[in-house]
Amino acid sequence: MAESNITREYVTQYIRKITPQQKGVLKELEKYAIEHHVPIVQPEVAQLIRVLTKTIAPMKILEIGTAIGYSAILFAQALKPGGKIVTIERYDKMIELAKQNIQKAGLEDIIQVIAGDAQEVLVDITGEFDCIFIDAAKGKYLTFLPHCLRLLKTGGLLISDNVLYQGMIASDKFVVRRKKTIVTRMRQYLDTISHHPQLESTIIPIGDGVAVSYKVRSDSGE
Repeated sequence: MAESNITREYVTQYIRKITPQQKGVLKELEKYAIEHHVPIVQPEVAQLIRVLTKTIAPMKILEIGTAIGYSAILFAQALKPGGKIVTIERYDKMIELAKQNIQKAGLEDIIQVIAGDAQEVLVDITGEFDCIFIDAAKGKYLTFLPHCLRLLKTGGLLISDNVLYQGMIASDKFVVRRKKTIVTRMRQYLDTISHHPQLESTIIPIGDGVAVSYKVRSDSGE
């Protein structure tokens, strides 16, 4: 059986086989994503998100990169009663689809979709969030980080998806020439969160790579 650049294919298939299947709107969105080649979190990553967020029972979640609303709807299952999700998306087509899907899931009063470039939108966002999820332009994660540190409460989780980027981040032999800038920036991001004084981080080689960071204190200590 063929192997991916991150994990052995038979391991991935086994994990997916025993992972509980999504239902309702989420199952429909998985089918839509496959048929229309829309990137959403992979099944094993979705289950990791479900488990992580349920352990912290978040009241407020910030998502950078809405796409069709799949992960926002997934996150909503772990919210405390009265909780809210703010999610940012720059592409009009994705915004329209996400709003339709969120409404179909009956979550329009819980999930707020903000249209715009995250680099610009994040400047104006205030308050504290229990969890922040980054799943947007891979070359901009490091640019998002200062805003995430400002907005994430102490004891909160920062979850970053696609951080191994088809294995290119871990090994130069997989790097596609046109992706070199993204690879360099993502490596800088992972090095930063792995050694940042405000964070305890781990990198998990499932899906396309997931980084989970726990905010240990509110200031950098520098």
